[in-house]
Amino acid sequence: MTQPAPLRVAGTAVVLRDGKAGLETLMLRRSQAGSFPGAWVFPGGRVDPQDAVDGGAEEDAARNAAARETFEEAGIRIRDLRLISRWTPPAETPVRFRTWFFLGRDLGDEVTPNHGEIEEAAWLTAEQVFAGHASGALTLLPPTWVTLHGLLAHRTVEEAYAAVGEPQHFETHMHRTAQGTMVTWAGDEVHPIDAGAAGARHRLLLDTLPWTYERS
Repeated sequence: MTQPAPLRVAGTAVVLRDGKAGLETLMLRRSQAGSFPGAWVFPGGRVDPQDAVDGGAEEDAARNAAARETFEEAGIRIRDLRLISRWTPPAETPVRFRTWFFLGRDLGDEVTPNHGEIEEAAWLTAEQVFAGHASGALTLLPPTWVTLHGLLAHRTVEEAYAAVGEPQHFETHMHRTAQGTMVTWAGDEVHPIDAGAAGARHRLLLDTLPWTYERS
């Protein structure tokens, strides 16, 4: 049996601002040459040695990496990074990162994409991102999709911050069944590590657009 690739650590910033159309988040389209080619993502990247904090936890280093990568990829500073989730990728992923997701507040700097990594940057509402994804114009990854789904209920930055509770851990497992391809997380009836009761759902169905999120 093939052993999973070792886990590295990364930090991601879900940068928020209040826009004319409502709550907006900074979305970046990655280049075709690097990781997640062509996908629209939040700024972020792996933890480097400079991100480590003496006596600090992995979360602290990931928070520093999220802020640093946001500046490197988009040229903006952020503040008030608040942990919202931690994501562990499927065992079959070739290069695996345990990624910590943080809300971050925009400080009003002009976004300047690093064109070695980023092809395009835009401030978008979650609704706008989902419309683009449903039409096939935007490529998303499941952690990005689920995080944006969680923003749909909020109209302002303050609302989003006020709603932050206990950080969630998403241990992702891929399933290919007769009904199609889906990913599951803890609480779903077929999750191999932390299954819920019969009929319980915590899954994202990927075969057709728009994707369908089920959580009970």
